[in-house]
Amino acid sequence: MAKNDRTPGESKEKARELPERVEYKNVRSMAGGFAASLETGHSVKTRGGLTEEQVRRYSRQILLAEIGEEGQLALLRSKILLVGAGGLASPAALYLAAAGVGTIGIVDSDDVDLSNIHRQILHGTTDVGRPKVESARDTILRTNPEVNVISHQKRLTQDNALEIIEEYDIVMDGSDNFATKFLLNDASFFRNKPYIFGGAVRFDGQVSVFHPKAGGPCLRCIMPEIPPPGPTCREAGVFGVVPGQIGLLQAAEAVKLLLKKGRSLMGRFLIYDCLETDLRVFTVERNPSCPLCGESPTIRDLGGRYDSRRYGDK
Repeated sequence: MAKNDRTPGESKEKARELPERVEYKNVRSMAGGFAASLETGHSVKTRGGLTEEQVRRYSRQILLAEIGEEGQLALLRSKILLVGAGGLASPAALYLAAAGVGTIGIVDSDDVDLSNIHRQILHGTTDVGRPKVESARDTILRTNPEVNVISHQKRLTQDNALEIIEEYDIVMDGSDNFATKFLLNDASFFRNKPYIFGGAVRFDGQVSVFHPKAGGPCLRCIMPEIPPPGPTCREAGVFGVVPGQIGLLQAAEAVKLLLKKGRSLMGRFLIYDCLETDLRVFTVERNPSCPLCGESPTIRDLGGRYDSRRYGDK
């Protein structure tokens, strides 16, 4: 049995611990359990640092044995960077905020365009013309006003990537071009941050987790060099729900990494075909000849060429 697996008996026992870790006031009945007690207005105070409002807000996931109070506190302390505020980052940001991730950073230099709205649900029609980082911040705070949203209204470049990434626990890809994806891969490697890769165009999407210093491969283990620019959503089109589905998978991977639960996509590459409703996962091995994380690396800094100016899943 894997390290994080629990038997049904262990899960039930873990779930029973939650009521023992909180102090109830004016309790008349425990019929319906902890959740029913919250819904009927009973006041609770946790011993681990959650406020009463946080217990109510996150009660349904706190009840999960794999999360509990300790897991929720870990999420509240965590920091995730989203590079791009487009179709991938939109669902990811909303669900990370709803889950209680304490700090969400957003890097994007673009303004909202009407053509974004059909898939970039962080933005609405009234946001057209506004900076995406401002629109995204407002939407996130409507979902969860406790989140610390940090706006980086700029392009991510090889000059600022290391400094920006340094402050976060996880880096999430919301870009739409190879140059930015490779920049994120390389910068995350040098700062020892998990990099959650994502991509979506037309009816297809991909997700993976790259973190060589935790034993997994990096993007250059698959493609050693930055390939020629491929078609973007602007050029080839995209079925709006596909980046939404991929972004949700990225968010799930992020939460699993923060909680240290389950099996991540590190060392695996997920490919999704929406038209065929086909989802495949392939094993990705560490490449000893990788120019970044291999046995004799030739890439030792961000001095290479990352020349695409397009990102943010436009």
